[in-house]
Amino acid sequence: MSETLTRIRAILSTSPQRWAELAAAVPEELLRRRPAPEEWSALECLAHILDTEQVFPRRVVALRQGQDVPAFDPQRDGSQATDDTAPTLLAATFVRLRAENLALLEGIEEAEFEQGGRHSELGPVTLGQLLHEWAAHDLDHTIQAERALMQPFIAGCGPWQPYFAANRIGPGEADG
Repeated sequence: MSETLTRIRAILSTSPQRWAELAAAVPEELLRRRPAPEEWSALECLAHILDTEQVFPRRVVALRQGQDVPAFDPQRDGSQATDDTAPTLLAATFVRLRAENLALLEGIEEAEFEQGGRHSELGPVTLGQLLHEWAAHDLDHTIQAERALMQPFIAGCGPWQPYFAANRIGPGEADG
């Protein structure tokens, strides 16, 4: 396996356990708490990652075959699975799907990275670009979720709040 695939697999393999631990340990109220009106809660981030966990493998297969891929709009195409689904169930589903998807990556060779197709919004894309995007997407939404979880702790840390200015969402929405 190439160094690039090793790195991508390393990132993709760490996320499921992190989410399983968060879902099991963090109170559901905190997981569901939006840090600001237009921001996603940690649980909404997990639901989105779970939605895209079904999109990425279809894109991998399509690009390996030189086929085009449609855009994914979370508002239109997402499941919105956070309404009444237990966080631990969402995390367990993610763990299962990610294990299947990591197995899919086993058969990829770096020589295939330049294979591609056309993304309906972005234009020409390659398999290598998609794999990099998958890893970045995982990290991005994990960071987003952890920032959402940080907000009440930042609000409650008194004189230490300035140390967290880079992670504060809104001036006072997360107080409490």
